This record gives sequence, C-alpha cells and structure tokens, in this order.
Amino acid sequence: MTSSSPSAAASELRLAVLLLAAGEGSRLGVHPKALICKEGHTLLRRFSSAIQGFKPVEYIVVTGFHSQAIEAEMESINASLVCSMRMIQNPAPEKGQPSSVRLGLESLRGEFDVLLVALSDQPEVGKKEVQELLDEYLKRVSGQEIILPMVGGKRGNPVLFSRKAVSDILASPGMVCRIYMDAQPSKVKAMHTSNKAFVVDVDTPEDIQRYKLSLN
Repeated sequence: MTSSSPSAAASELRLAVLLLAAGEGSRLGVHPKALICKEGHTLLRRFSSAIQGFKPVEYIVVTGFHSQAIEAEMESINASLVCSMRMIQNPAPEKGQPSSVRLGLESLRGEFDVLLVALSDQPEVGKKEVQELLDEYLKRVSGQEIILPMVGGKRGNPVLFSRKAVSDILASPGMVCRIYMDAQPSKVKAMHTSNKAFVVDVDTPEDIQRYKLSLN
C-alpha cells in the first residue's frame, strides 16, 4: 500500500534546482562562497549531495566571479551525482544577483514541476529543509505558486516555485523572482518555521568562525 504522507507524495514531484554561485565574496577576502568548507567538504558538495535524494531532473549552477575554481569543484562532484550540475556563466556578475537569477531561469530546459532557487552560502540548508519546502508545496491552496520560508518575520532561502510561476516570470522581459513575489503576494505561501537554517548565510570572517567553517 502506497503511503499518502506529504513526504512520500513530495518524492513524486519533478524537481529542478537553480543554485546561485556568481558572487565575489568580497567581504571574505574575495573568496567563492560555494567553496567554503564545512566538516571537510565544500558547501557546494554538501548541498549537491543533499538534493540527490530528491532525484532532481535538472541542476543548474550560475557562476560569475570565480567561475574557474567553482567549475573545477563541479567536475569533481559531478562524478558522484545522479543528476550532474550544468554550469551557466553570468558574463556580468557585477550587475548583482537578479541578473544571475534571470539567466538561470532562461537556461532551464527540462520538464519539471517545481524549481528550488537556492543560494550557495547557506551552510545549514540540507535535505531536511528541502523536504520541508516540498511538503509545504503539497499543502498549498489554489493560486499559491511559491513557497517562501519565513523565520521570525524574516524571509529565508531556498524558495520553491511552481512551473507556472517560472513561466509567468519568464513571460515578462527582465522580471526576476523577488520582484514577481512582491508584485503577486497572493501567489506566495509563507512557510512559517522556527528552522533558522533558512536564514543562516555566510558574509563575513565572523560568520566563518560562528558556524565553524573554513576557507579551504
């Protein structure tokens, strides 16, 4: 007998993943955040390993600054992944995260039900957090197309988008996720959670120490 639990149903969703890794990491001495290490492994490797259990149908990593170093790590990781990463290089990363988001969305080519848009500098995000988002997606009501984690009133990441939401965003030239969410609040389902993993990121040397991370 097939389980009807949200977690079991979530496993039937075709998941695409867009990981943003184009930043310069200037406050870390110009170090790629995706290559920060936790417990001996890069954040890129840890996140890639965590999502494999969901059998993603597509996995895109947008790079910009540090593309060479990140690509080298991707090649090493891909050998062990069921769904390998595809790198898209942002030619103008200095334009900021919105340009990487738009480029990533335009680069999607697979058939998917939901898209996870994730950041490369969140050391606590793993399988548990992705499962939370997918389970919440299955509880949404008609018209809700986006799952946005909220921790103590603060927006978190990753964010989950339905294929319809992605299509709507792409239909407007220059539109990106954050602007779309702000313009279409009725389509956003806030997932209120006490899980601080959704709001933990790494920006400064102090963060490296606080979360027991390293730069090599």
